[in-house]
Amino acid sequence: MSVFPDTSFLCSLYRRQDNSPQAIAYLEKHAAPLSVSSFLLLEFRQSLRVQARLHAHDRTKDFAGTEGQVMLRFLQSDLAAQVLQMIPVDWSDVFQRSEALSARYTVSGGHRLADIVHVATALHLGAEEFLTFDANQKKLAVAEGLKVRV
Repeated sequence: MSVFPDTSFLCSLYRRQDNSPQAIAYLEKHAAPLSVSSFLLLEFRQSLRVQARLHAHDRTKDFAGTEGQVMLRFLQSDLAAQVLQMIPVDWSDVFQRSEALSARYTVSGGHRLADIVHVATALHLGAEEFLTFDANQKKLAVAEGLKVRV
């Protein structure tokens, strides 16, 4: 069974959050590598950079850049160990799917572009399961016939 995660799932793997135990337990139960796209990794890395910037301007917000660097090292280690596997994607097809999803669901559901692209990528790759902790993104994935886990 093919599975595709979103950024909320990756964040829960690499930084202690309320959902981290669920994300870690899911990964430990499934021996196959978790498929990821270059866009998913870009959004994850961008999120770390933004959070480090926010922390640099207000130490009560988010986390320091050094913590983000540790998270990136763990991510790179998991890519090298094939815990995560970068899957080639036909971005033209993903963007066409994204446009169709946006036209169908954004006005009524208020979905962010990145969330739409992740669901479109999962559909493009033929994923049967989608991993997310984002309630709004879950609605979109379910509407498109994906089983949402965790």
